[in-house]
Formats: sequence, C-alpha cells, structure tokens
Amino acid sequence: MGNFRAGIFVLVLFLCCVVPSLATVYTVGDSAGWAMGVDYSTWATGKTFNVGDSLLFNYPSGHTVDEVSASDYQSCTAGNAITSDKSGATTISLKTAGTHYFTCGAMGHCSGGMKLAVTVAAAGGGGGGSTTPSSGTTTPSSGTTTSTATPTPDTTTTGTTSHPSASETLSPFIPLLISGVAAIFYFFVIS
Repeated sequence: MGNFRAGIFVLVLFLCCVVPSLATVYTVGDSAGWAMGVDYSTWATGKTFNVGDSLLFNYPSGHTVDEVSASDYQSCTAGNAITSDKSGATTISLKTAGTHYFTCGAMGHCSGGMKLAVTVAAAGGGGGGSTTPSSGTTTPSSGTTTSTATPTPDTTTTGTTSHPSASETLSPFIPLLISGVAAIFYFFVIS
C-alpha cells in the first residue's frame, strides 16, 4: 500500500511542477521578423502574452530592439532605452505584468512603424486585446502596436487559434525534474 501512495504522490508532484512551467515564445513579425513595413499591431492582435512568455526578435544589421518608456514609445524618442540590443536575434523574457514597449532605435524606423507594445497578463491570466498608443485607449490584456503592412494570417485548427509565431516550450528544469521523478518512482514503486 505504501508503494501505491508513493506512486500517487510522485504523479501529483510531477503534474504540479510541469503545468506551470509551460511558456510561449512569440517570434515577433513571424517570418518577416523585426523589419520595416510590418504591421506589428495586427501581428499582436489576438495573442495572449503572459508573465513567463518570451518575445524573439529576428532582424538584420542596421536595426535594434530597444525597450522604452510609454512616453518614448509614443513620441518615438531614441536614446533613452531601458535596454537595447543589436545582435540580430534578441529574446526578451516577459517577467512582469503590464505593458512593455519596444522600438527600433535606428533613425526614422520607429516613426516608420517599427514599434511594438505588448500588454502582459499575470501568469495564467489572459484575454485578447490591444493598446492603441495614438488614441490612448486600452482593451485588456494582450499586445499591440502601430505600423503599416499586410498582416500574416493566423492558422485555425479544430476550433483553437494557433499563431505561427508562437511555440510552446518547457522550462529547462523539466528534464531534471522528470529524471528525479522517474528515479523516485522506480525506488518506491517498482523495487
């Protein structure tokens, strides 16, 4: 009977640890990446950004990914970035709830539409929506921006919307956790 209880305990422990560790990595702009001529407002519409998710910006040289304040976002002011990267592949972890603002710091790129604002819900929160920076109105809880271009369509499968820019990932801790659970399960249940 003790082995059965240990097995149930291990199973419950495993489920409690795996479920919260799911996160989504969004490739900003899908296959177009972080570039001029992409409508990032349309790209962000319908996506739910949660604490723990990440934004992956892919771009050629000549561009940057700058996290900026709301006022610098609205005015496209460069030079006051909270963080800045020009590596060509920038991953931003969304660690806090609230609206996060990103622009390209190259002259004229932000005013040309290379700007993205995403509203991040607390982990497990959600809902679709967007922020319209020019009008100052907000509909809760997903992401947004301002720009121009043709959006990349979403793909629909069996009643759920799947975004080509999103991929589910597991925490790097998961393989270690699975190994430990398997060892405990073997020790208490099988042997």
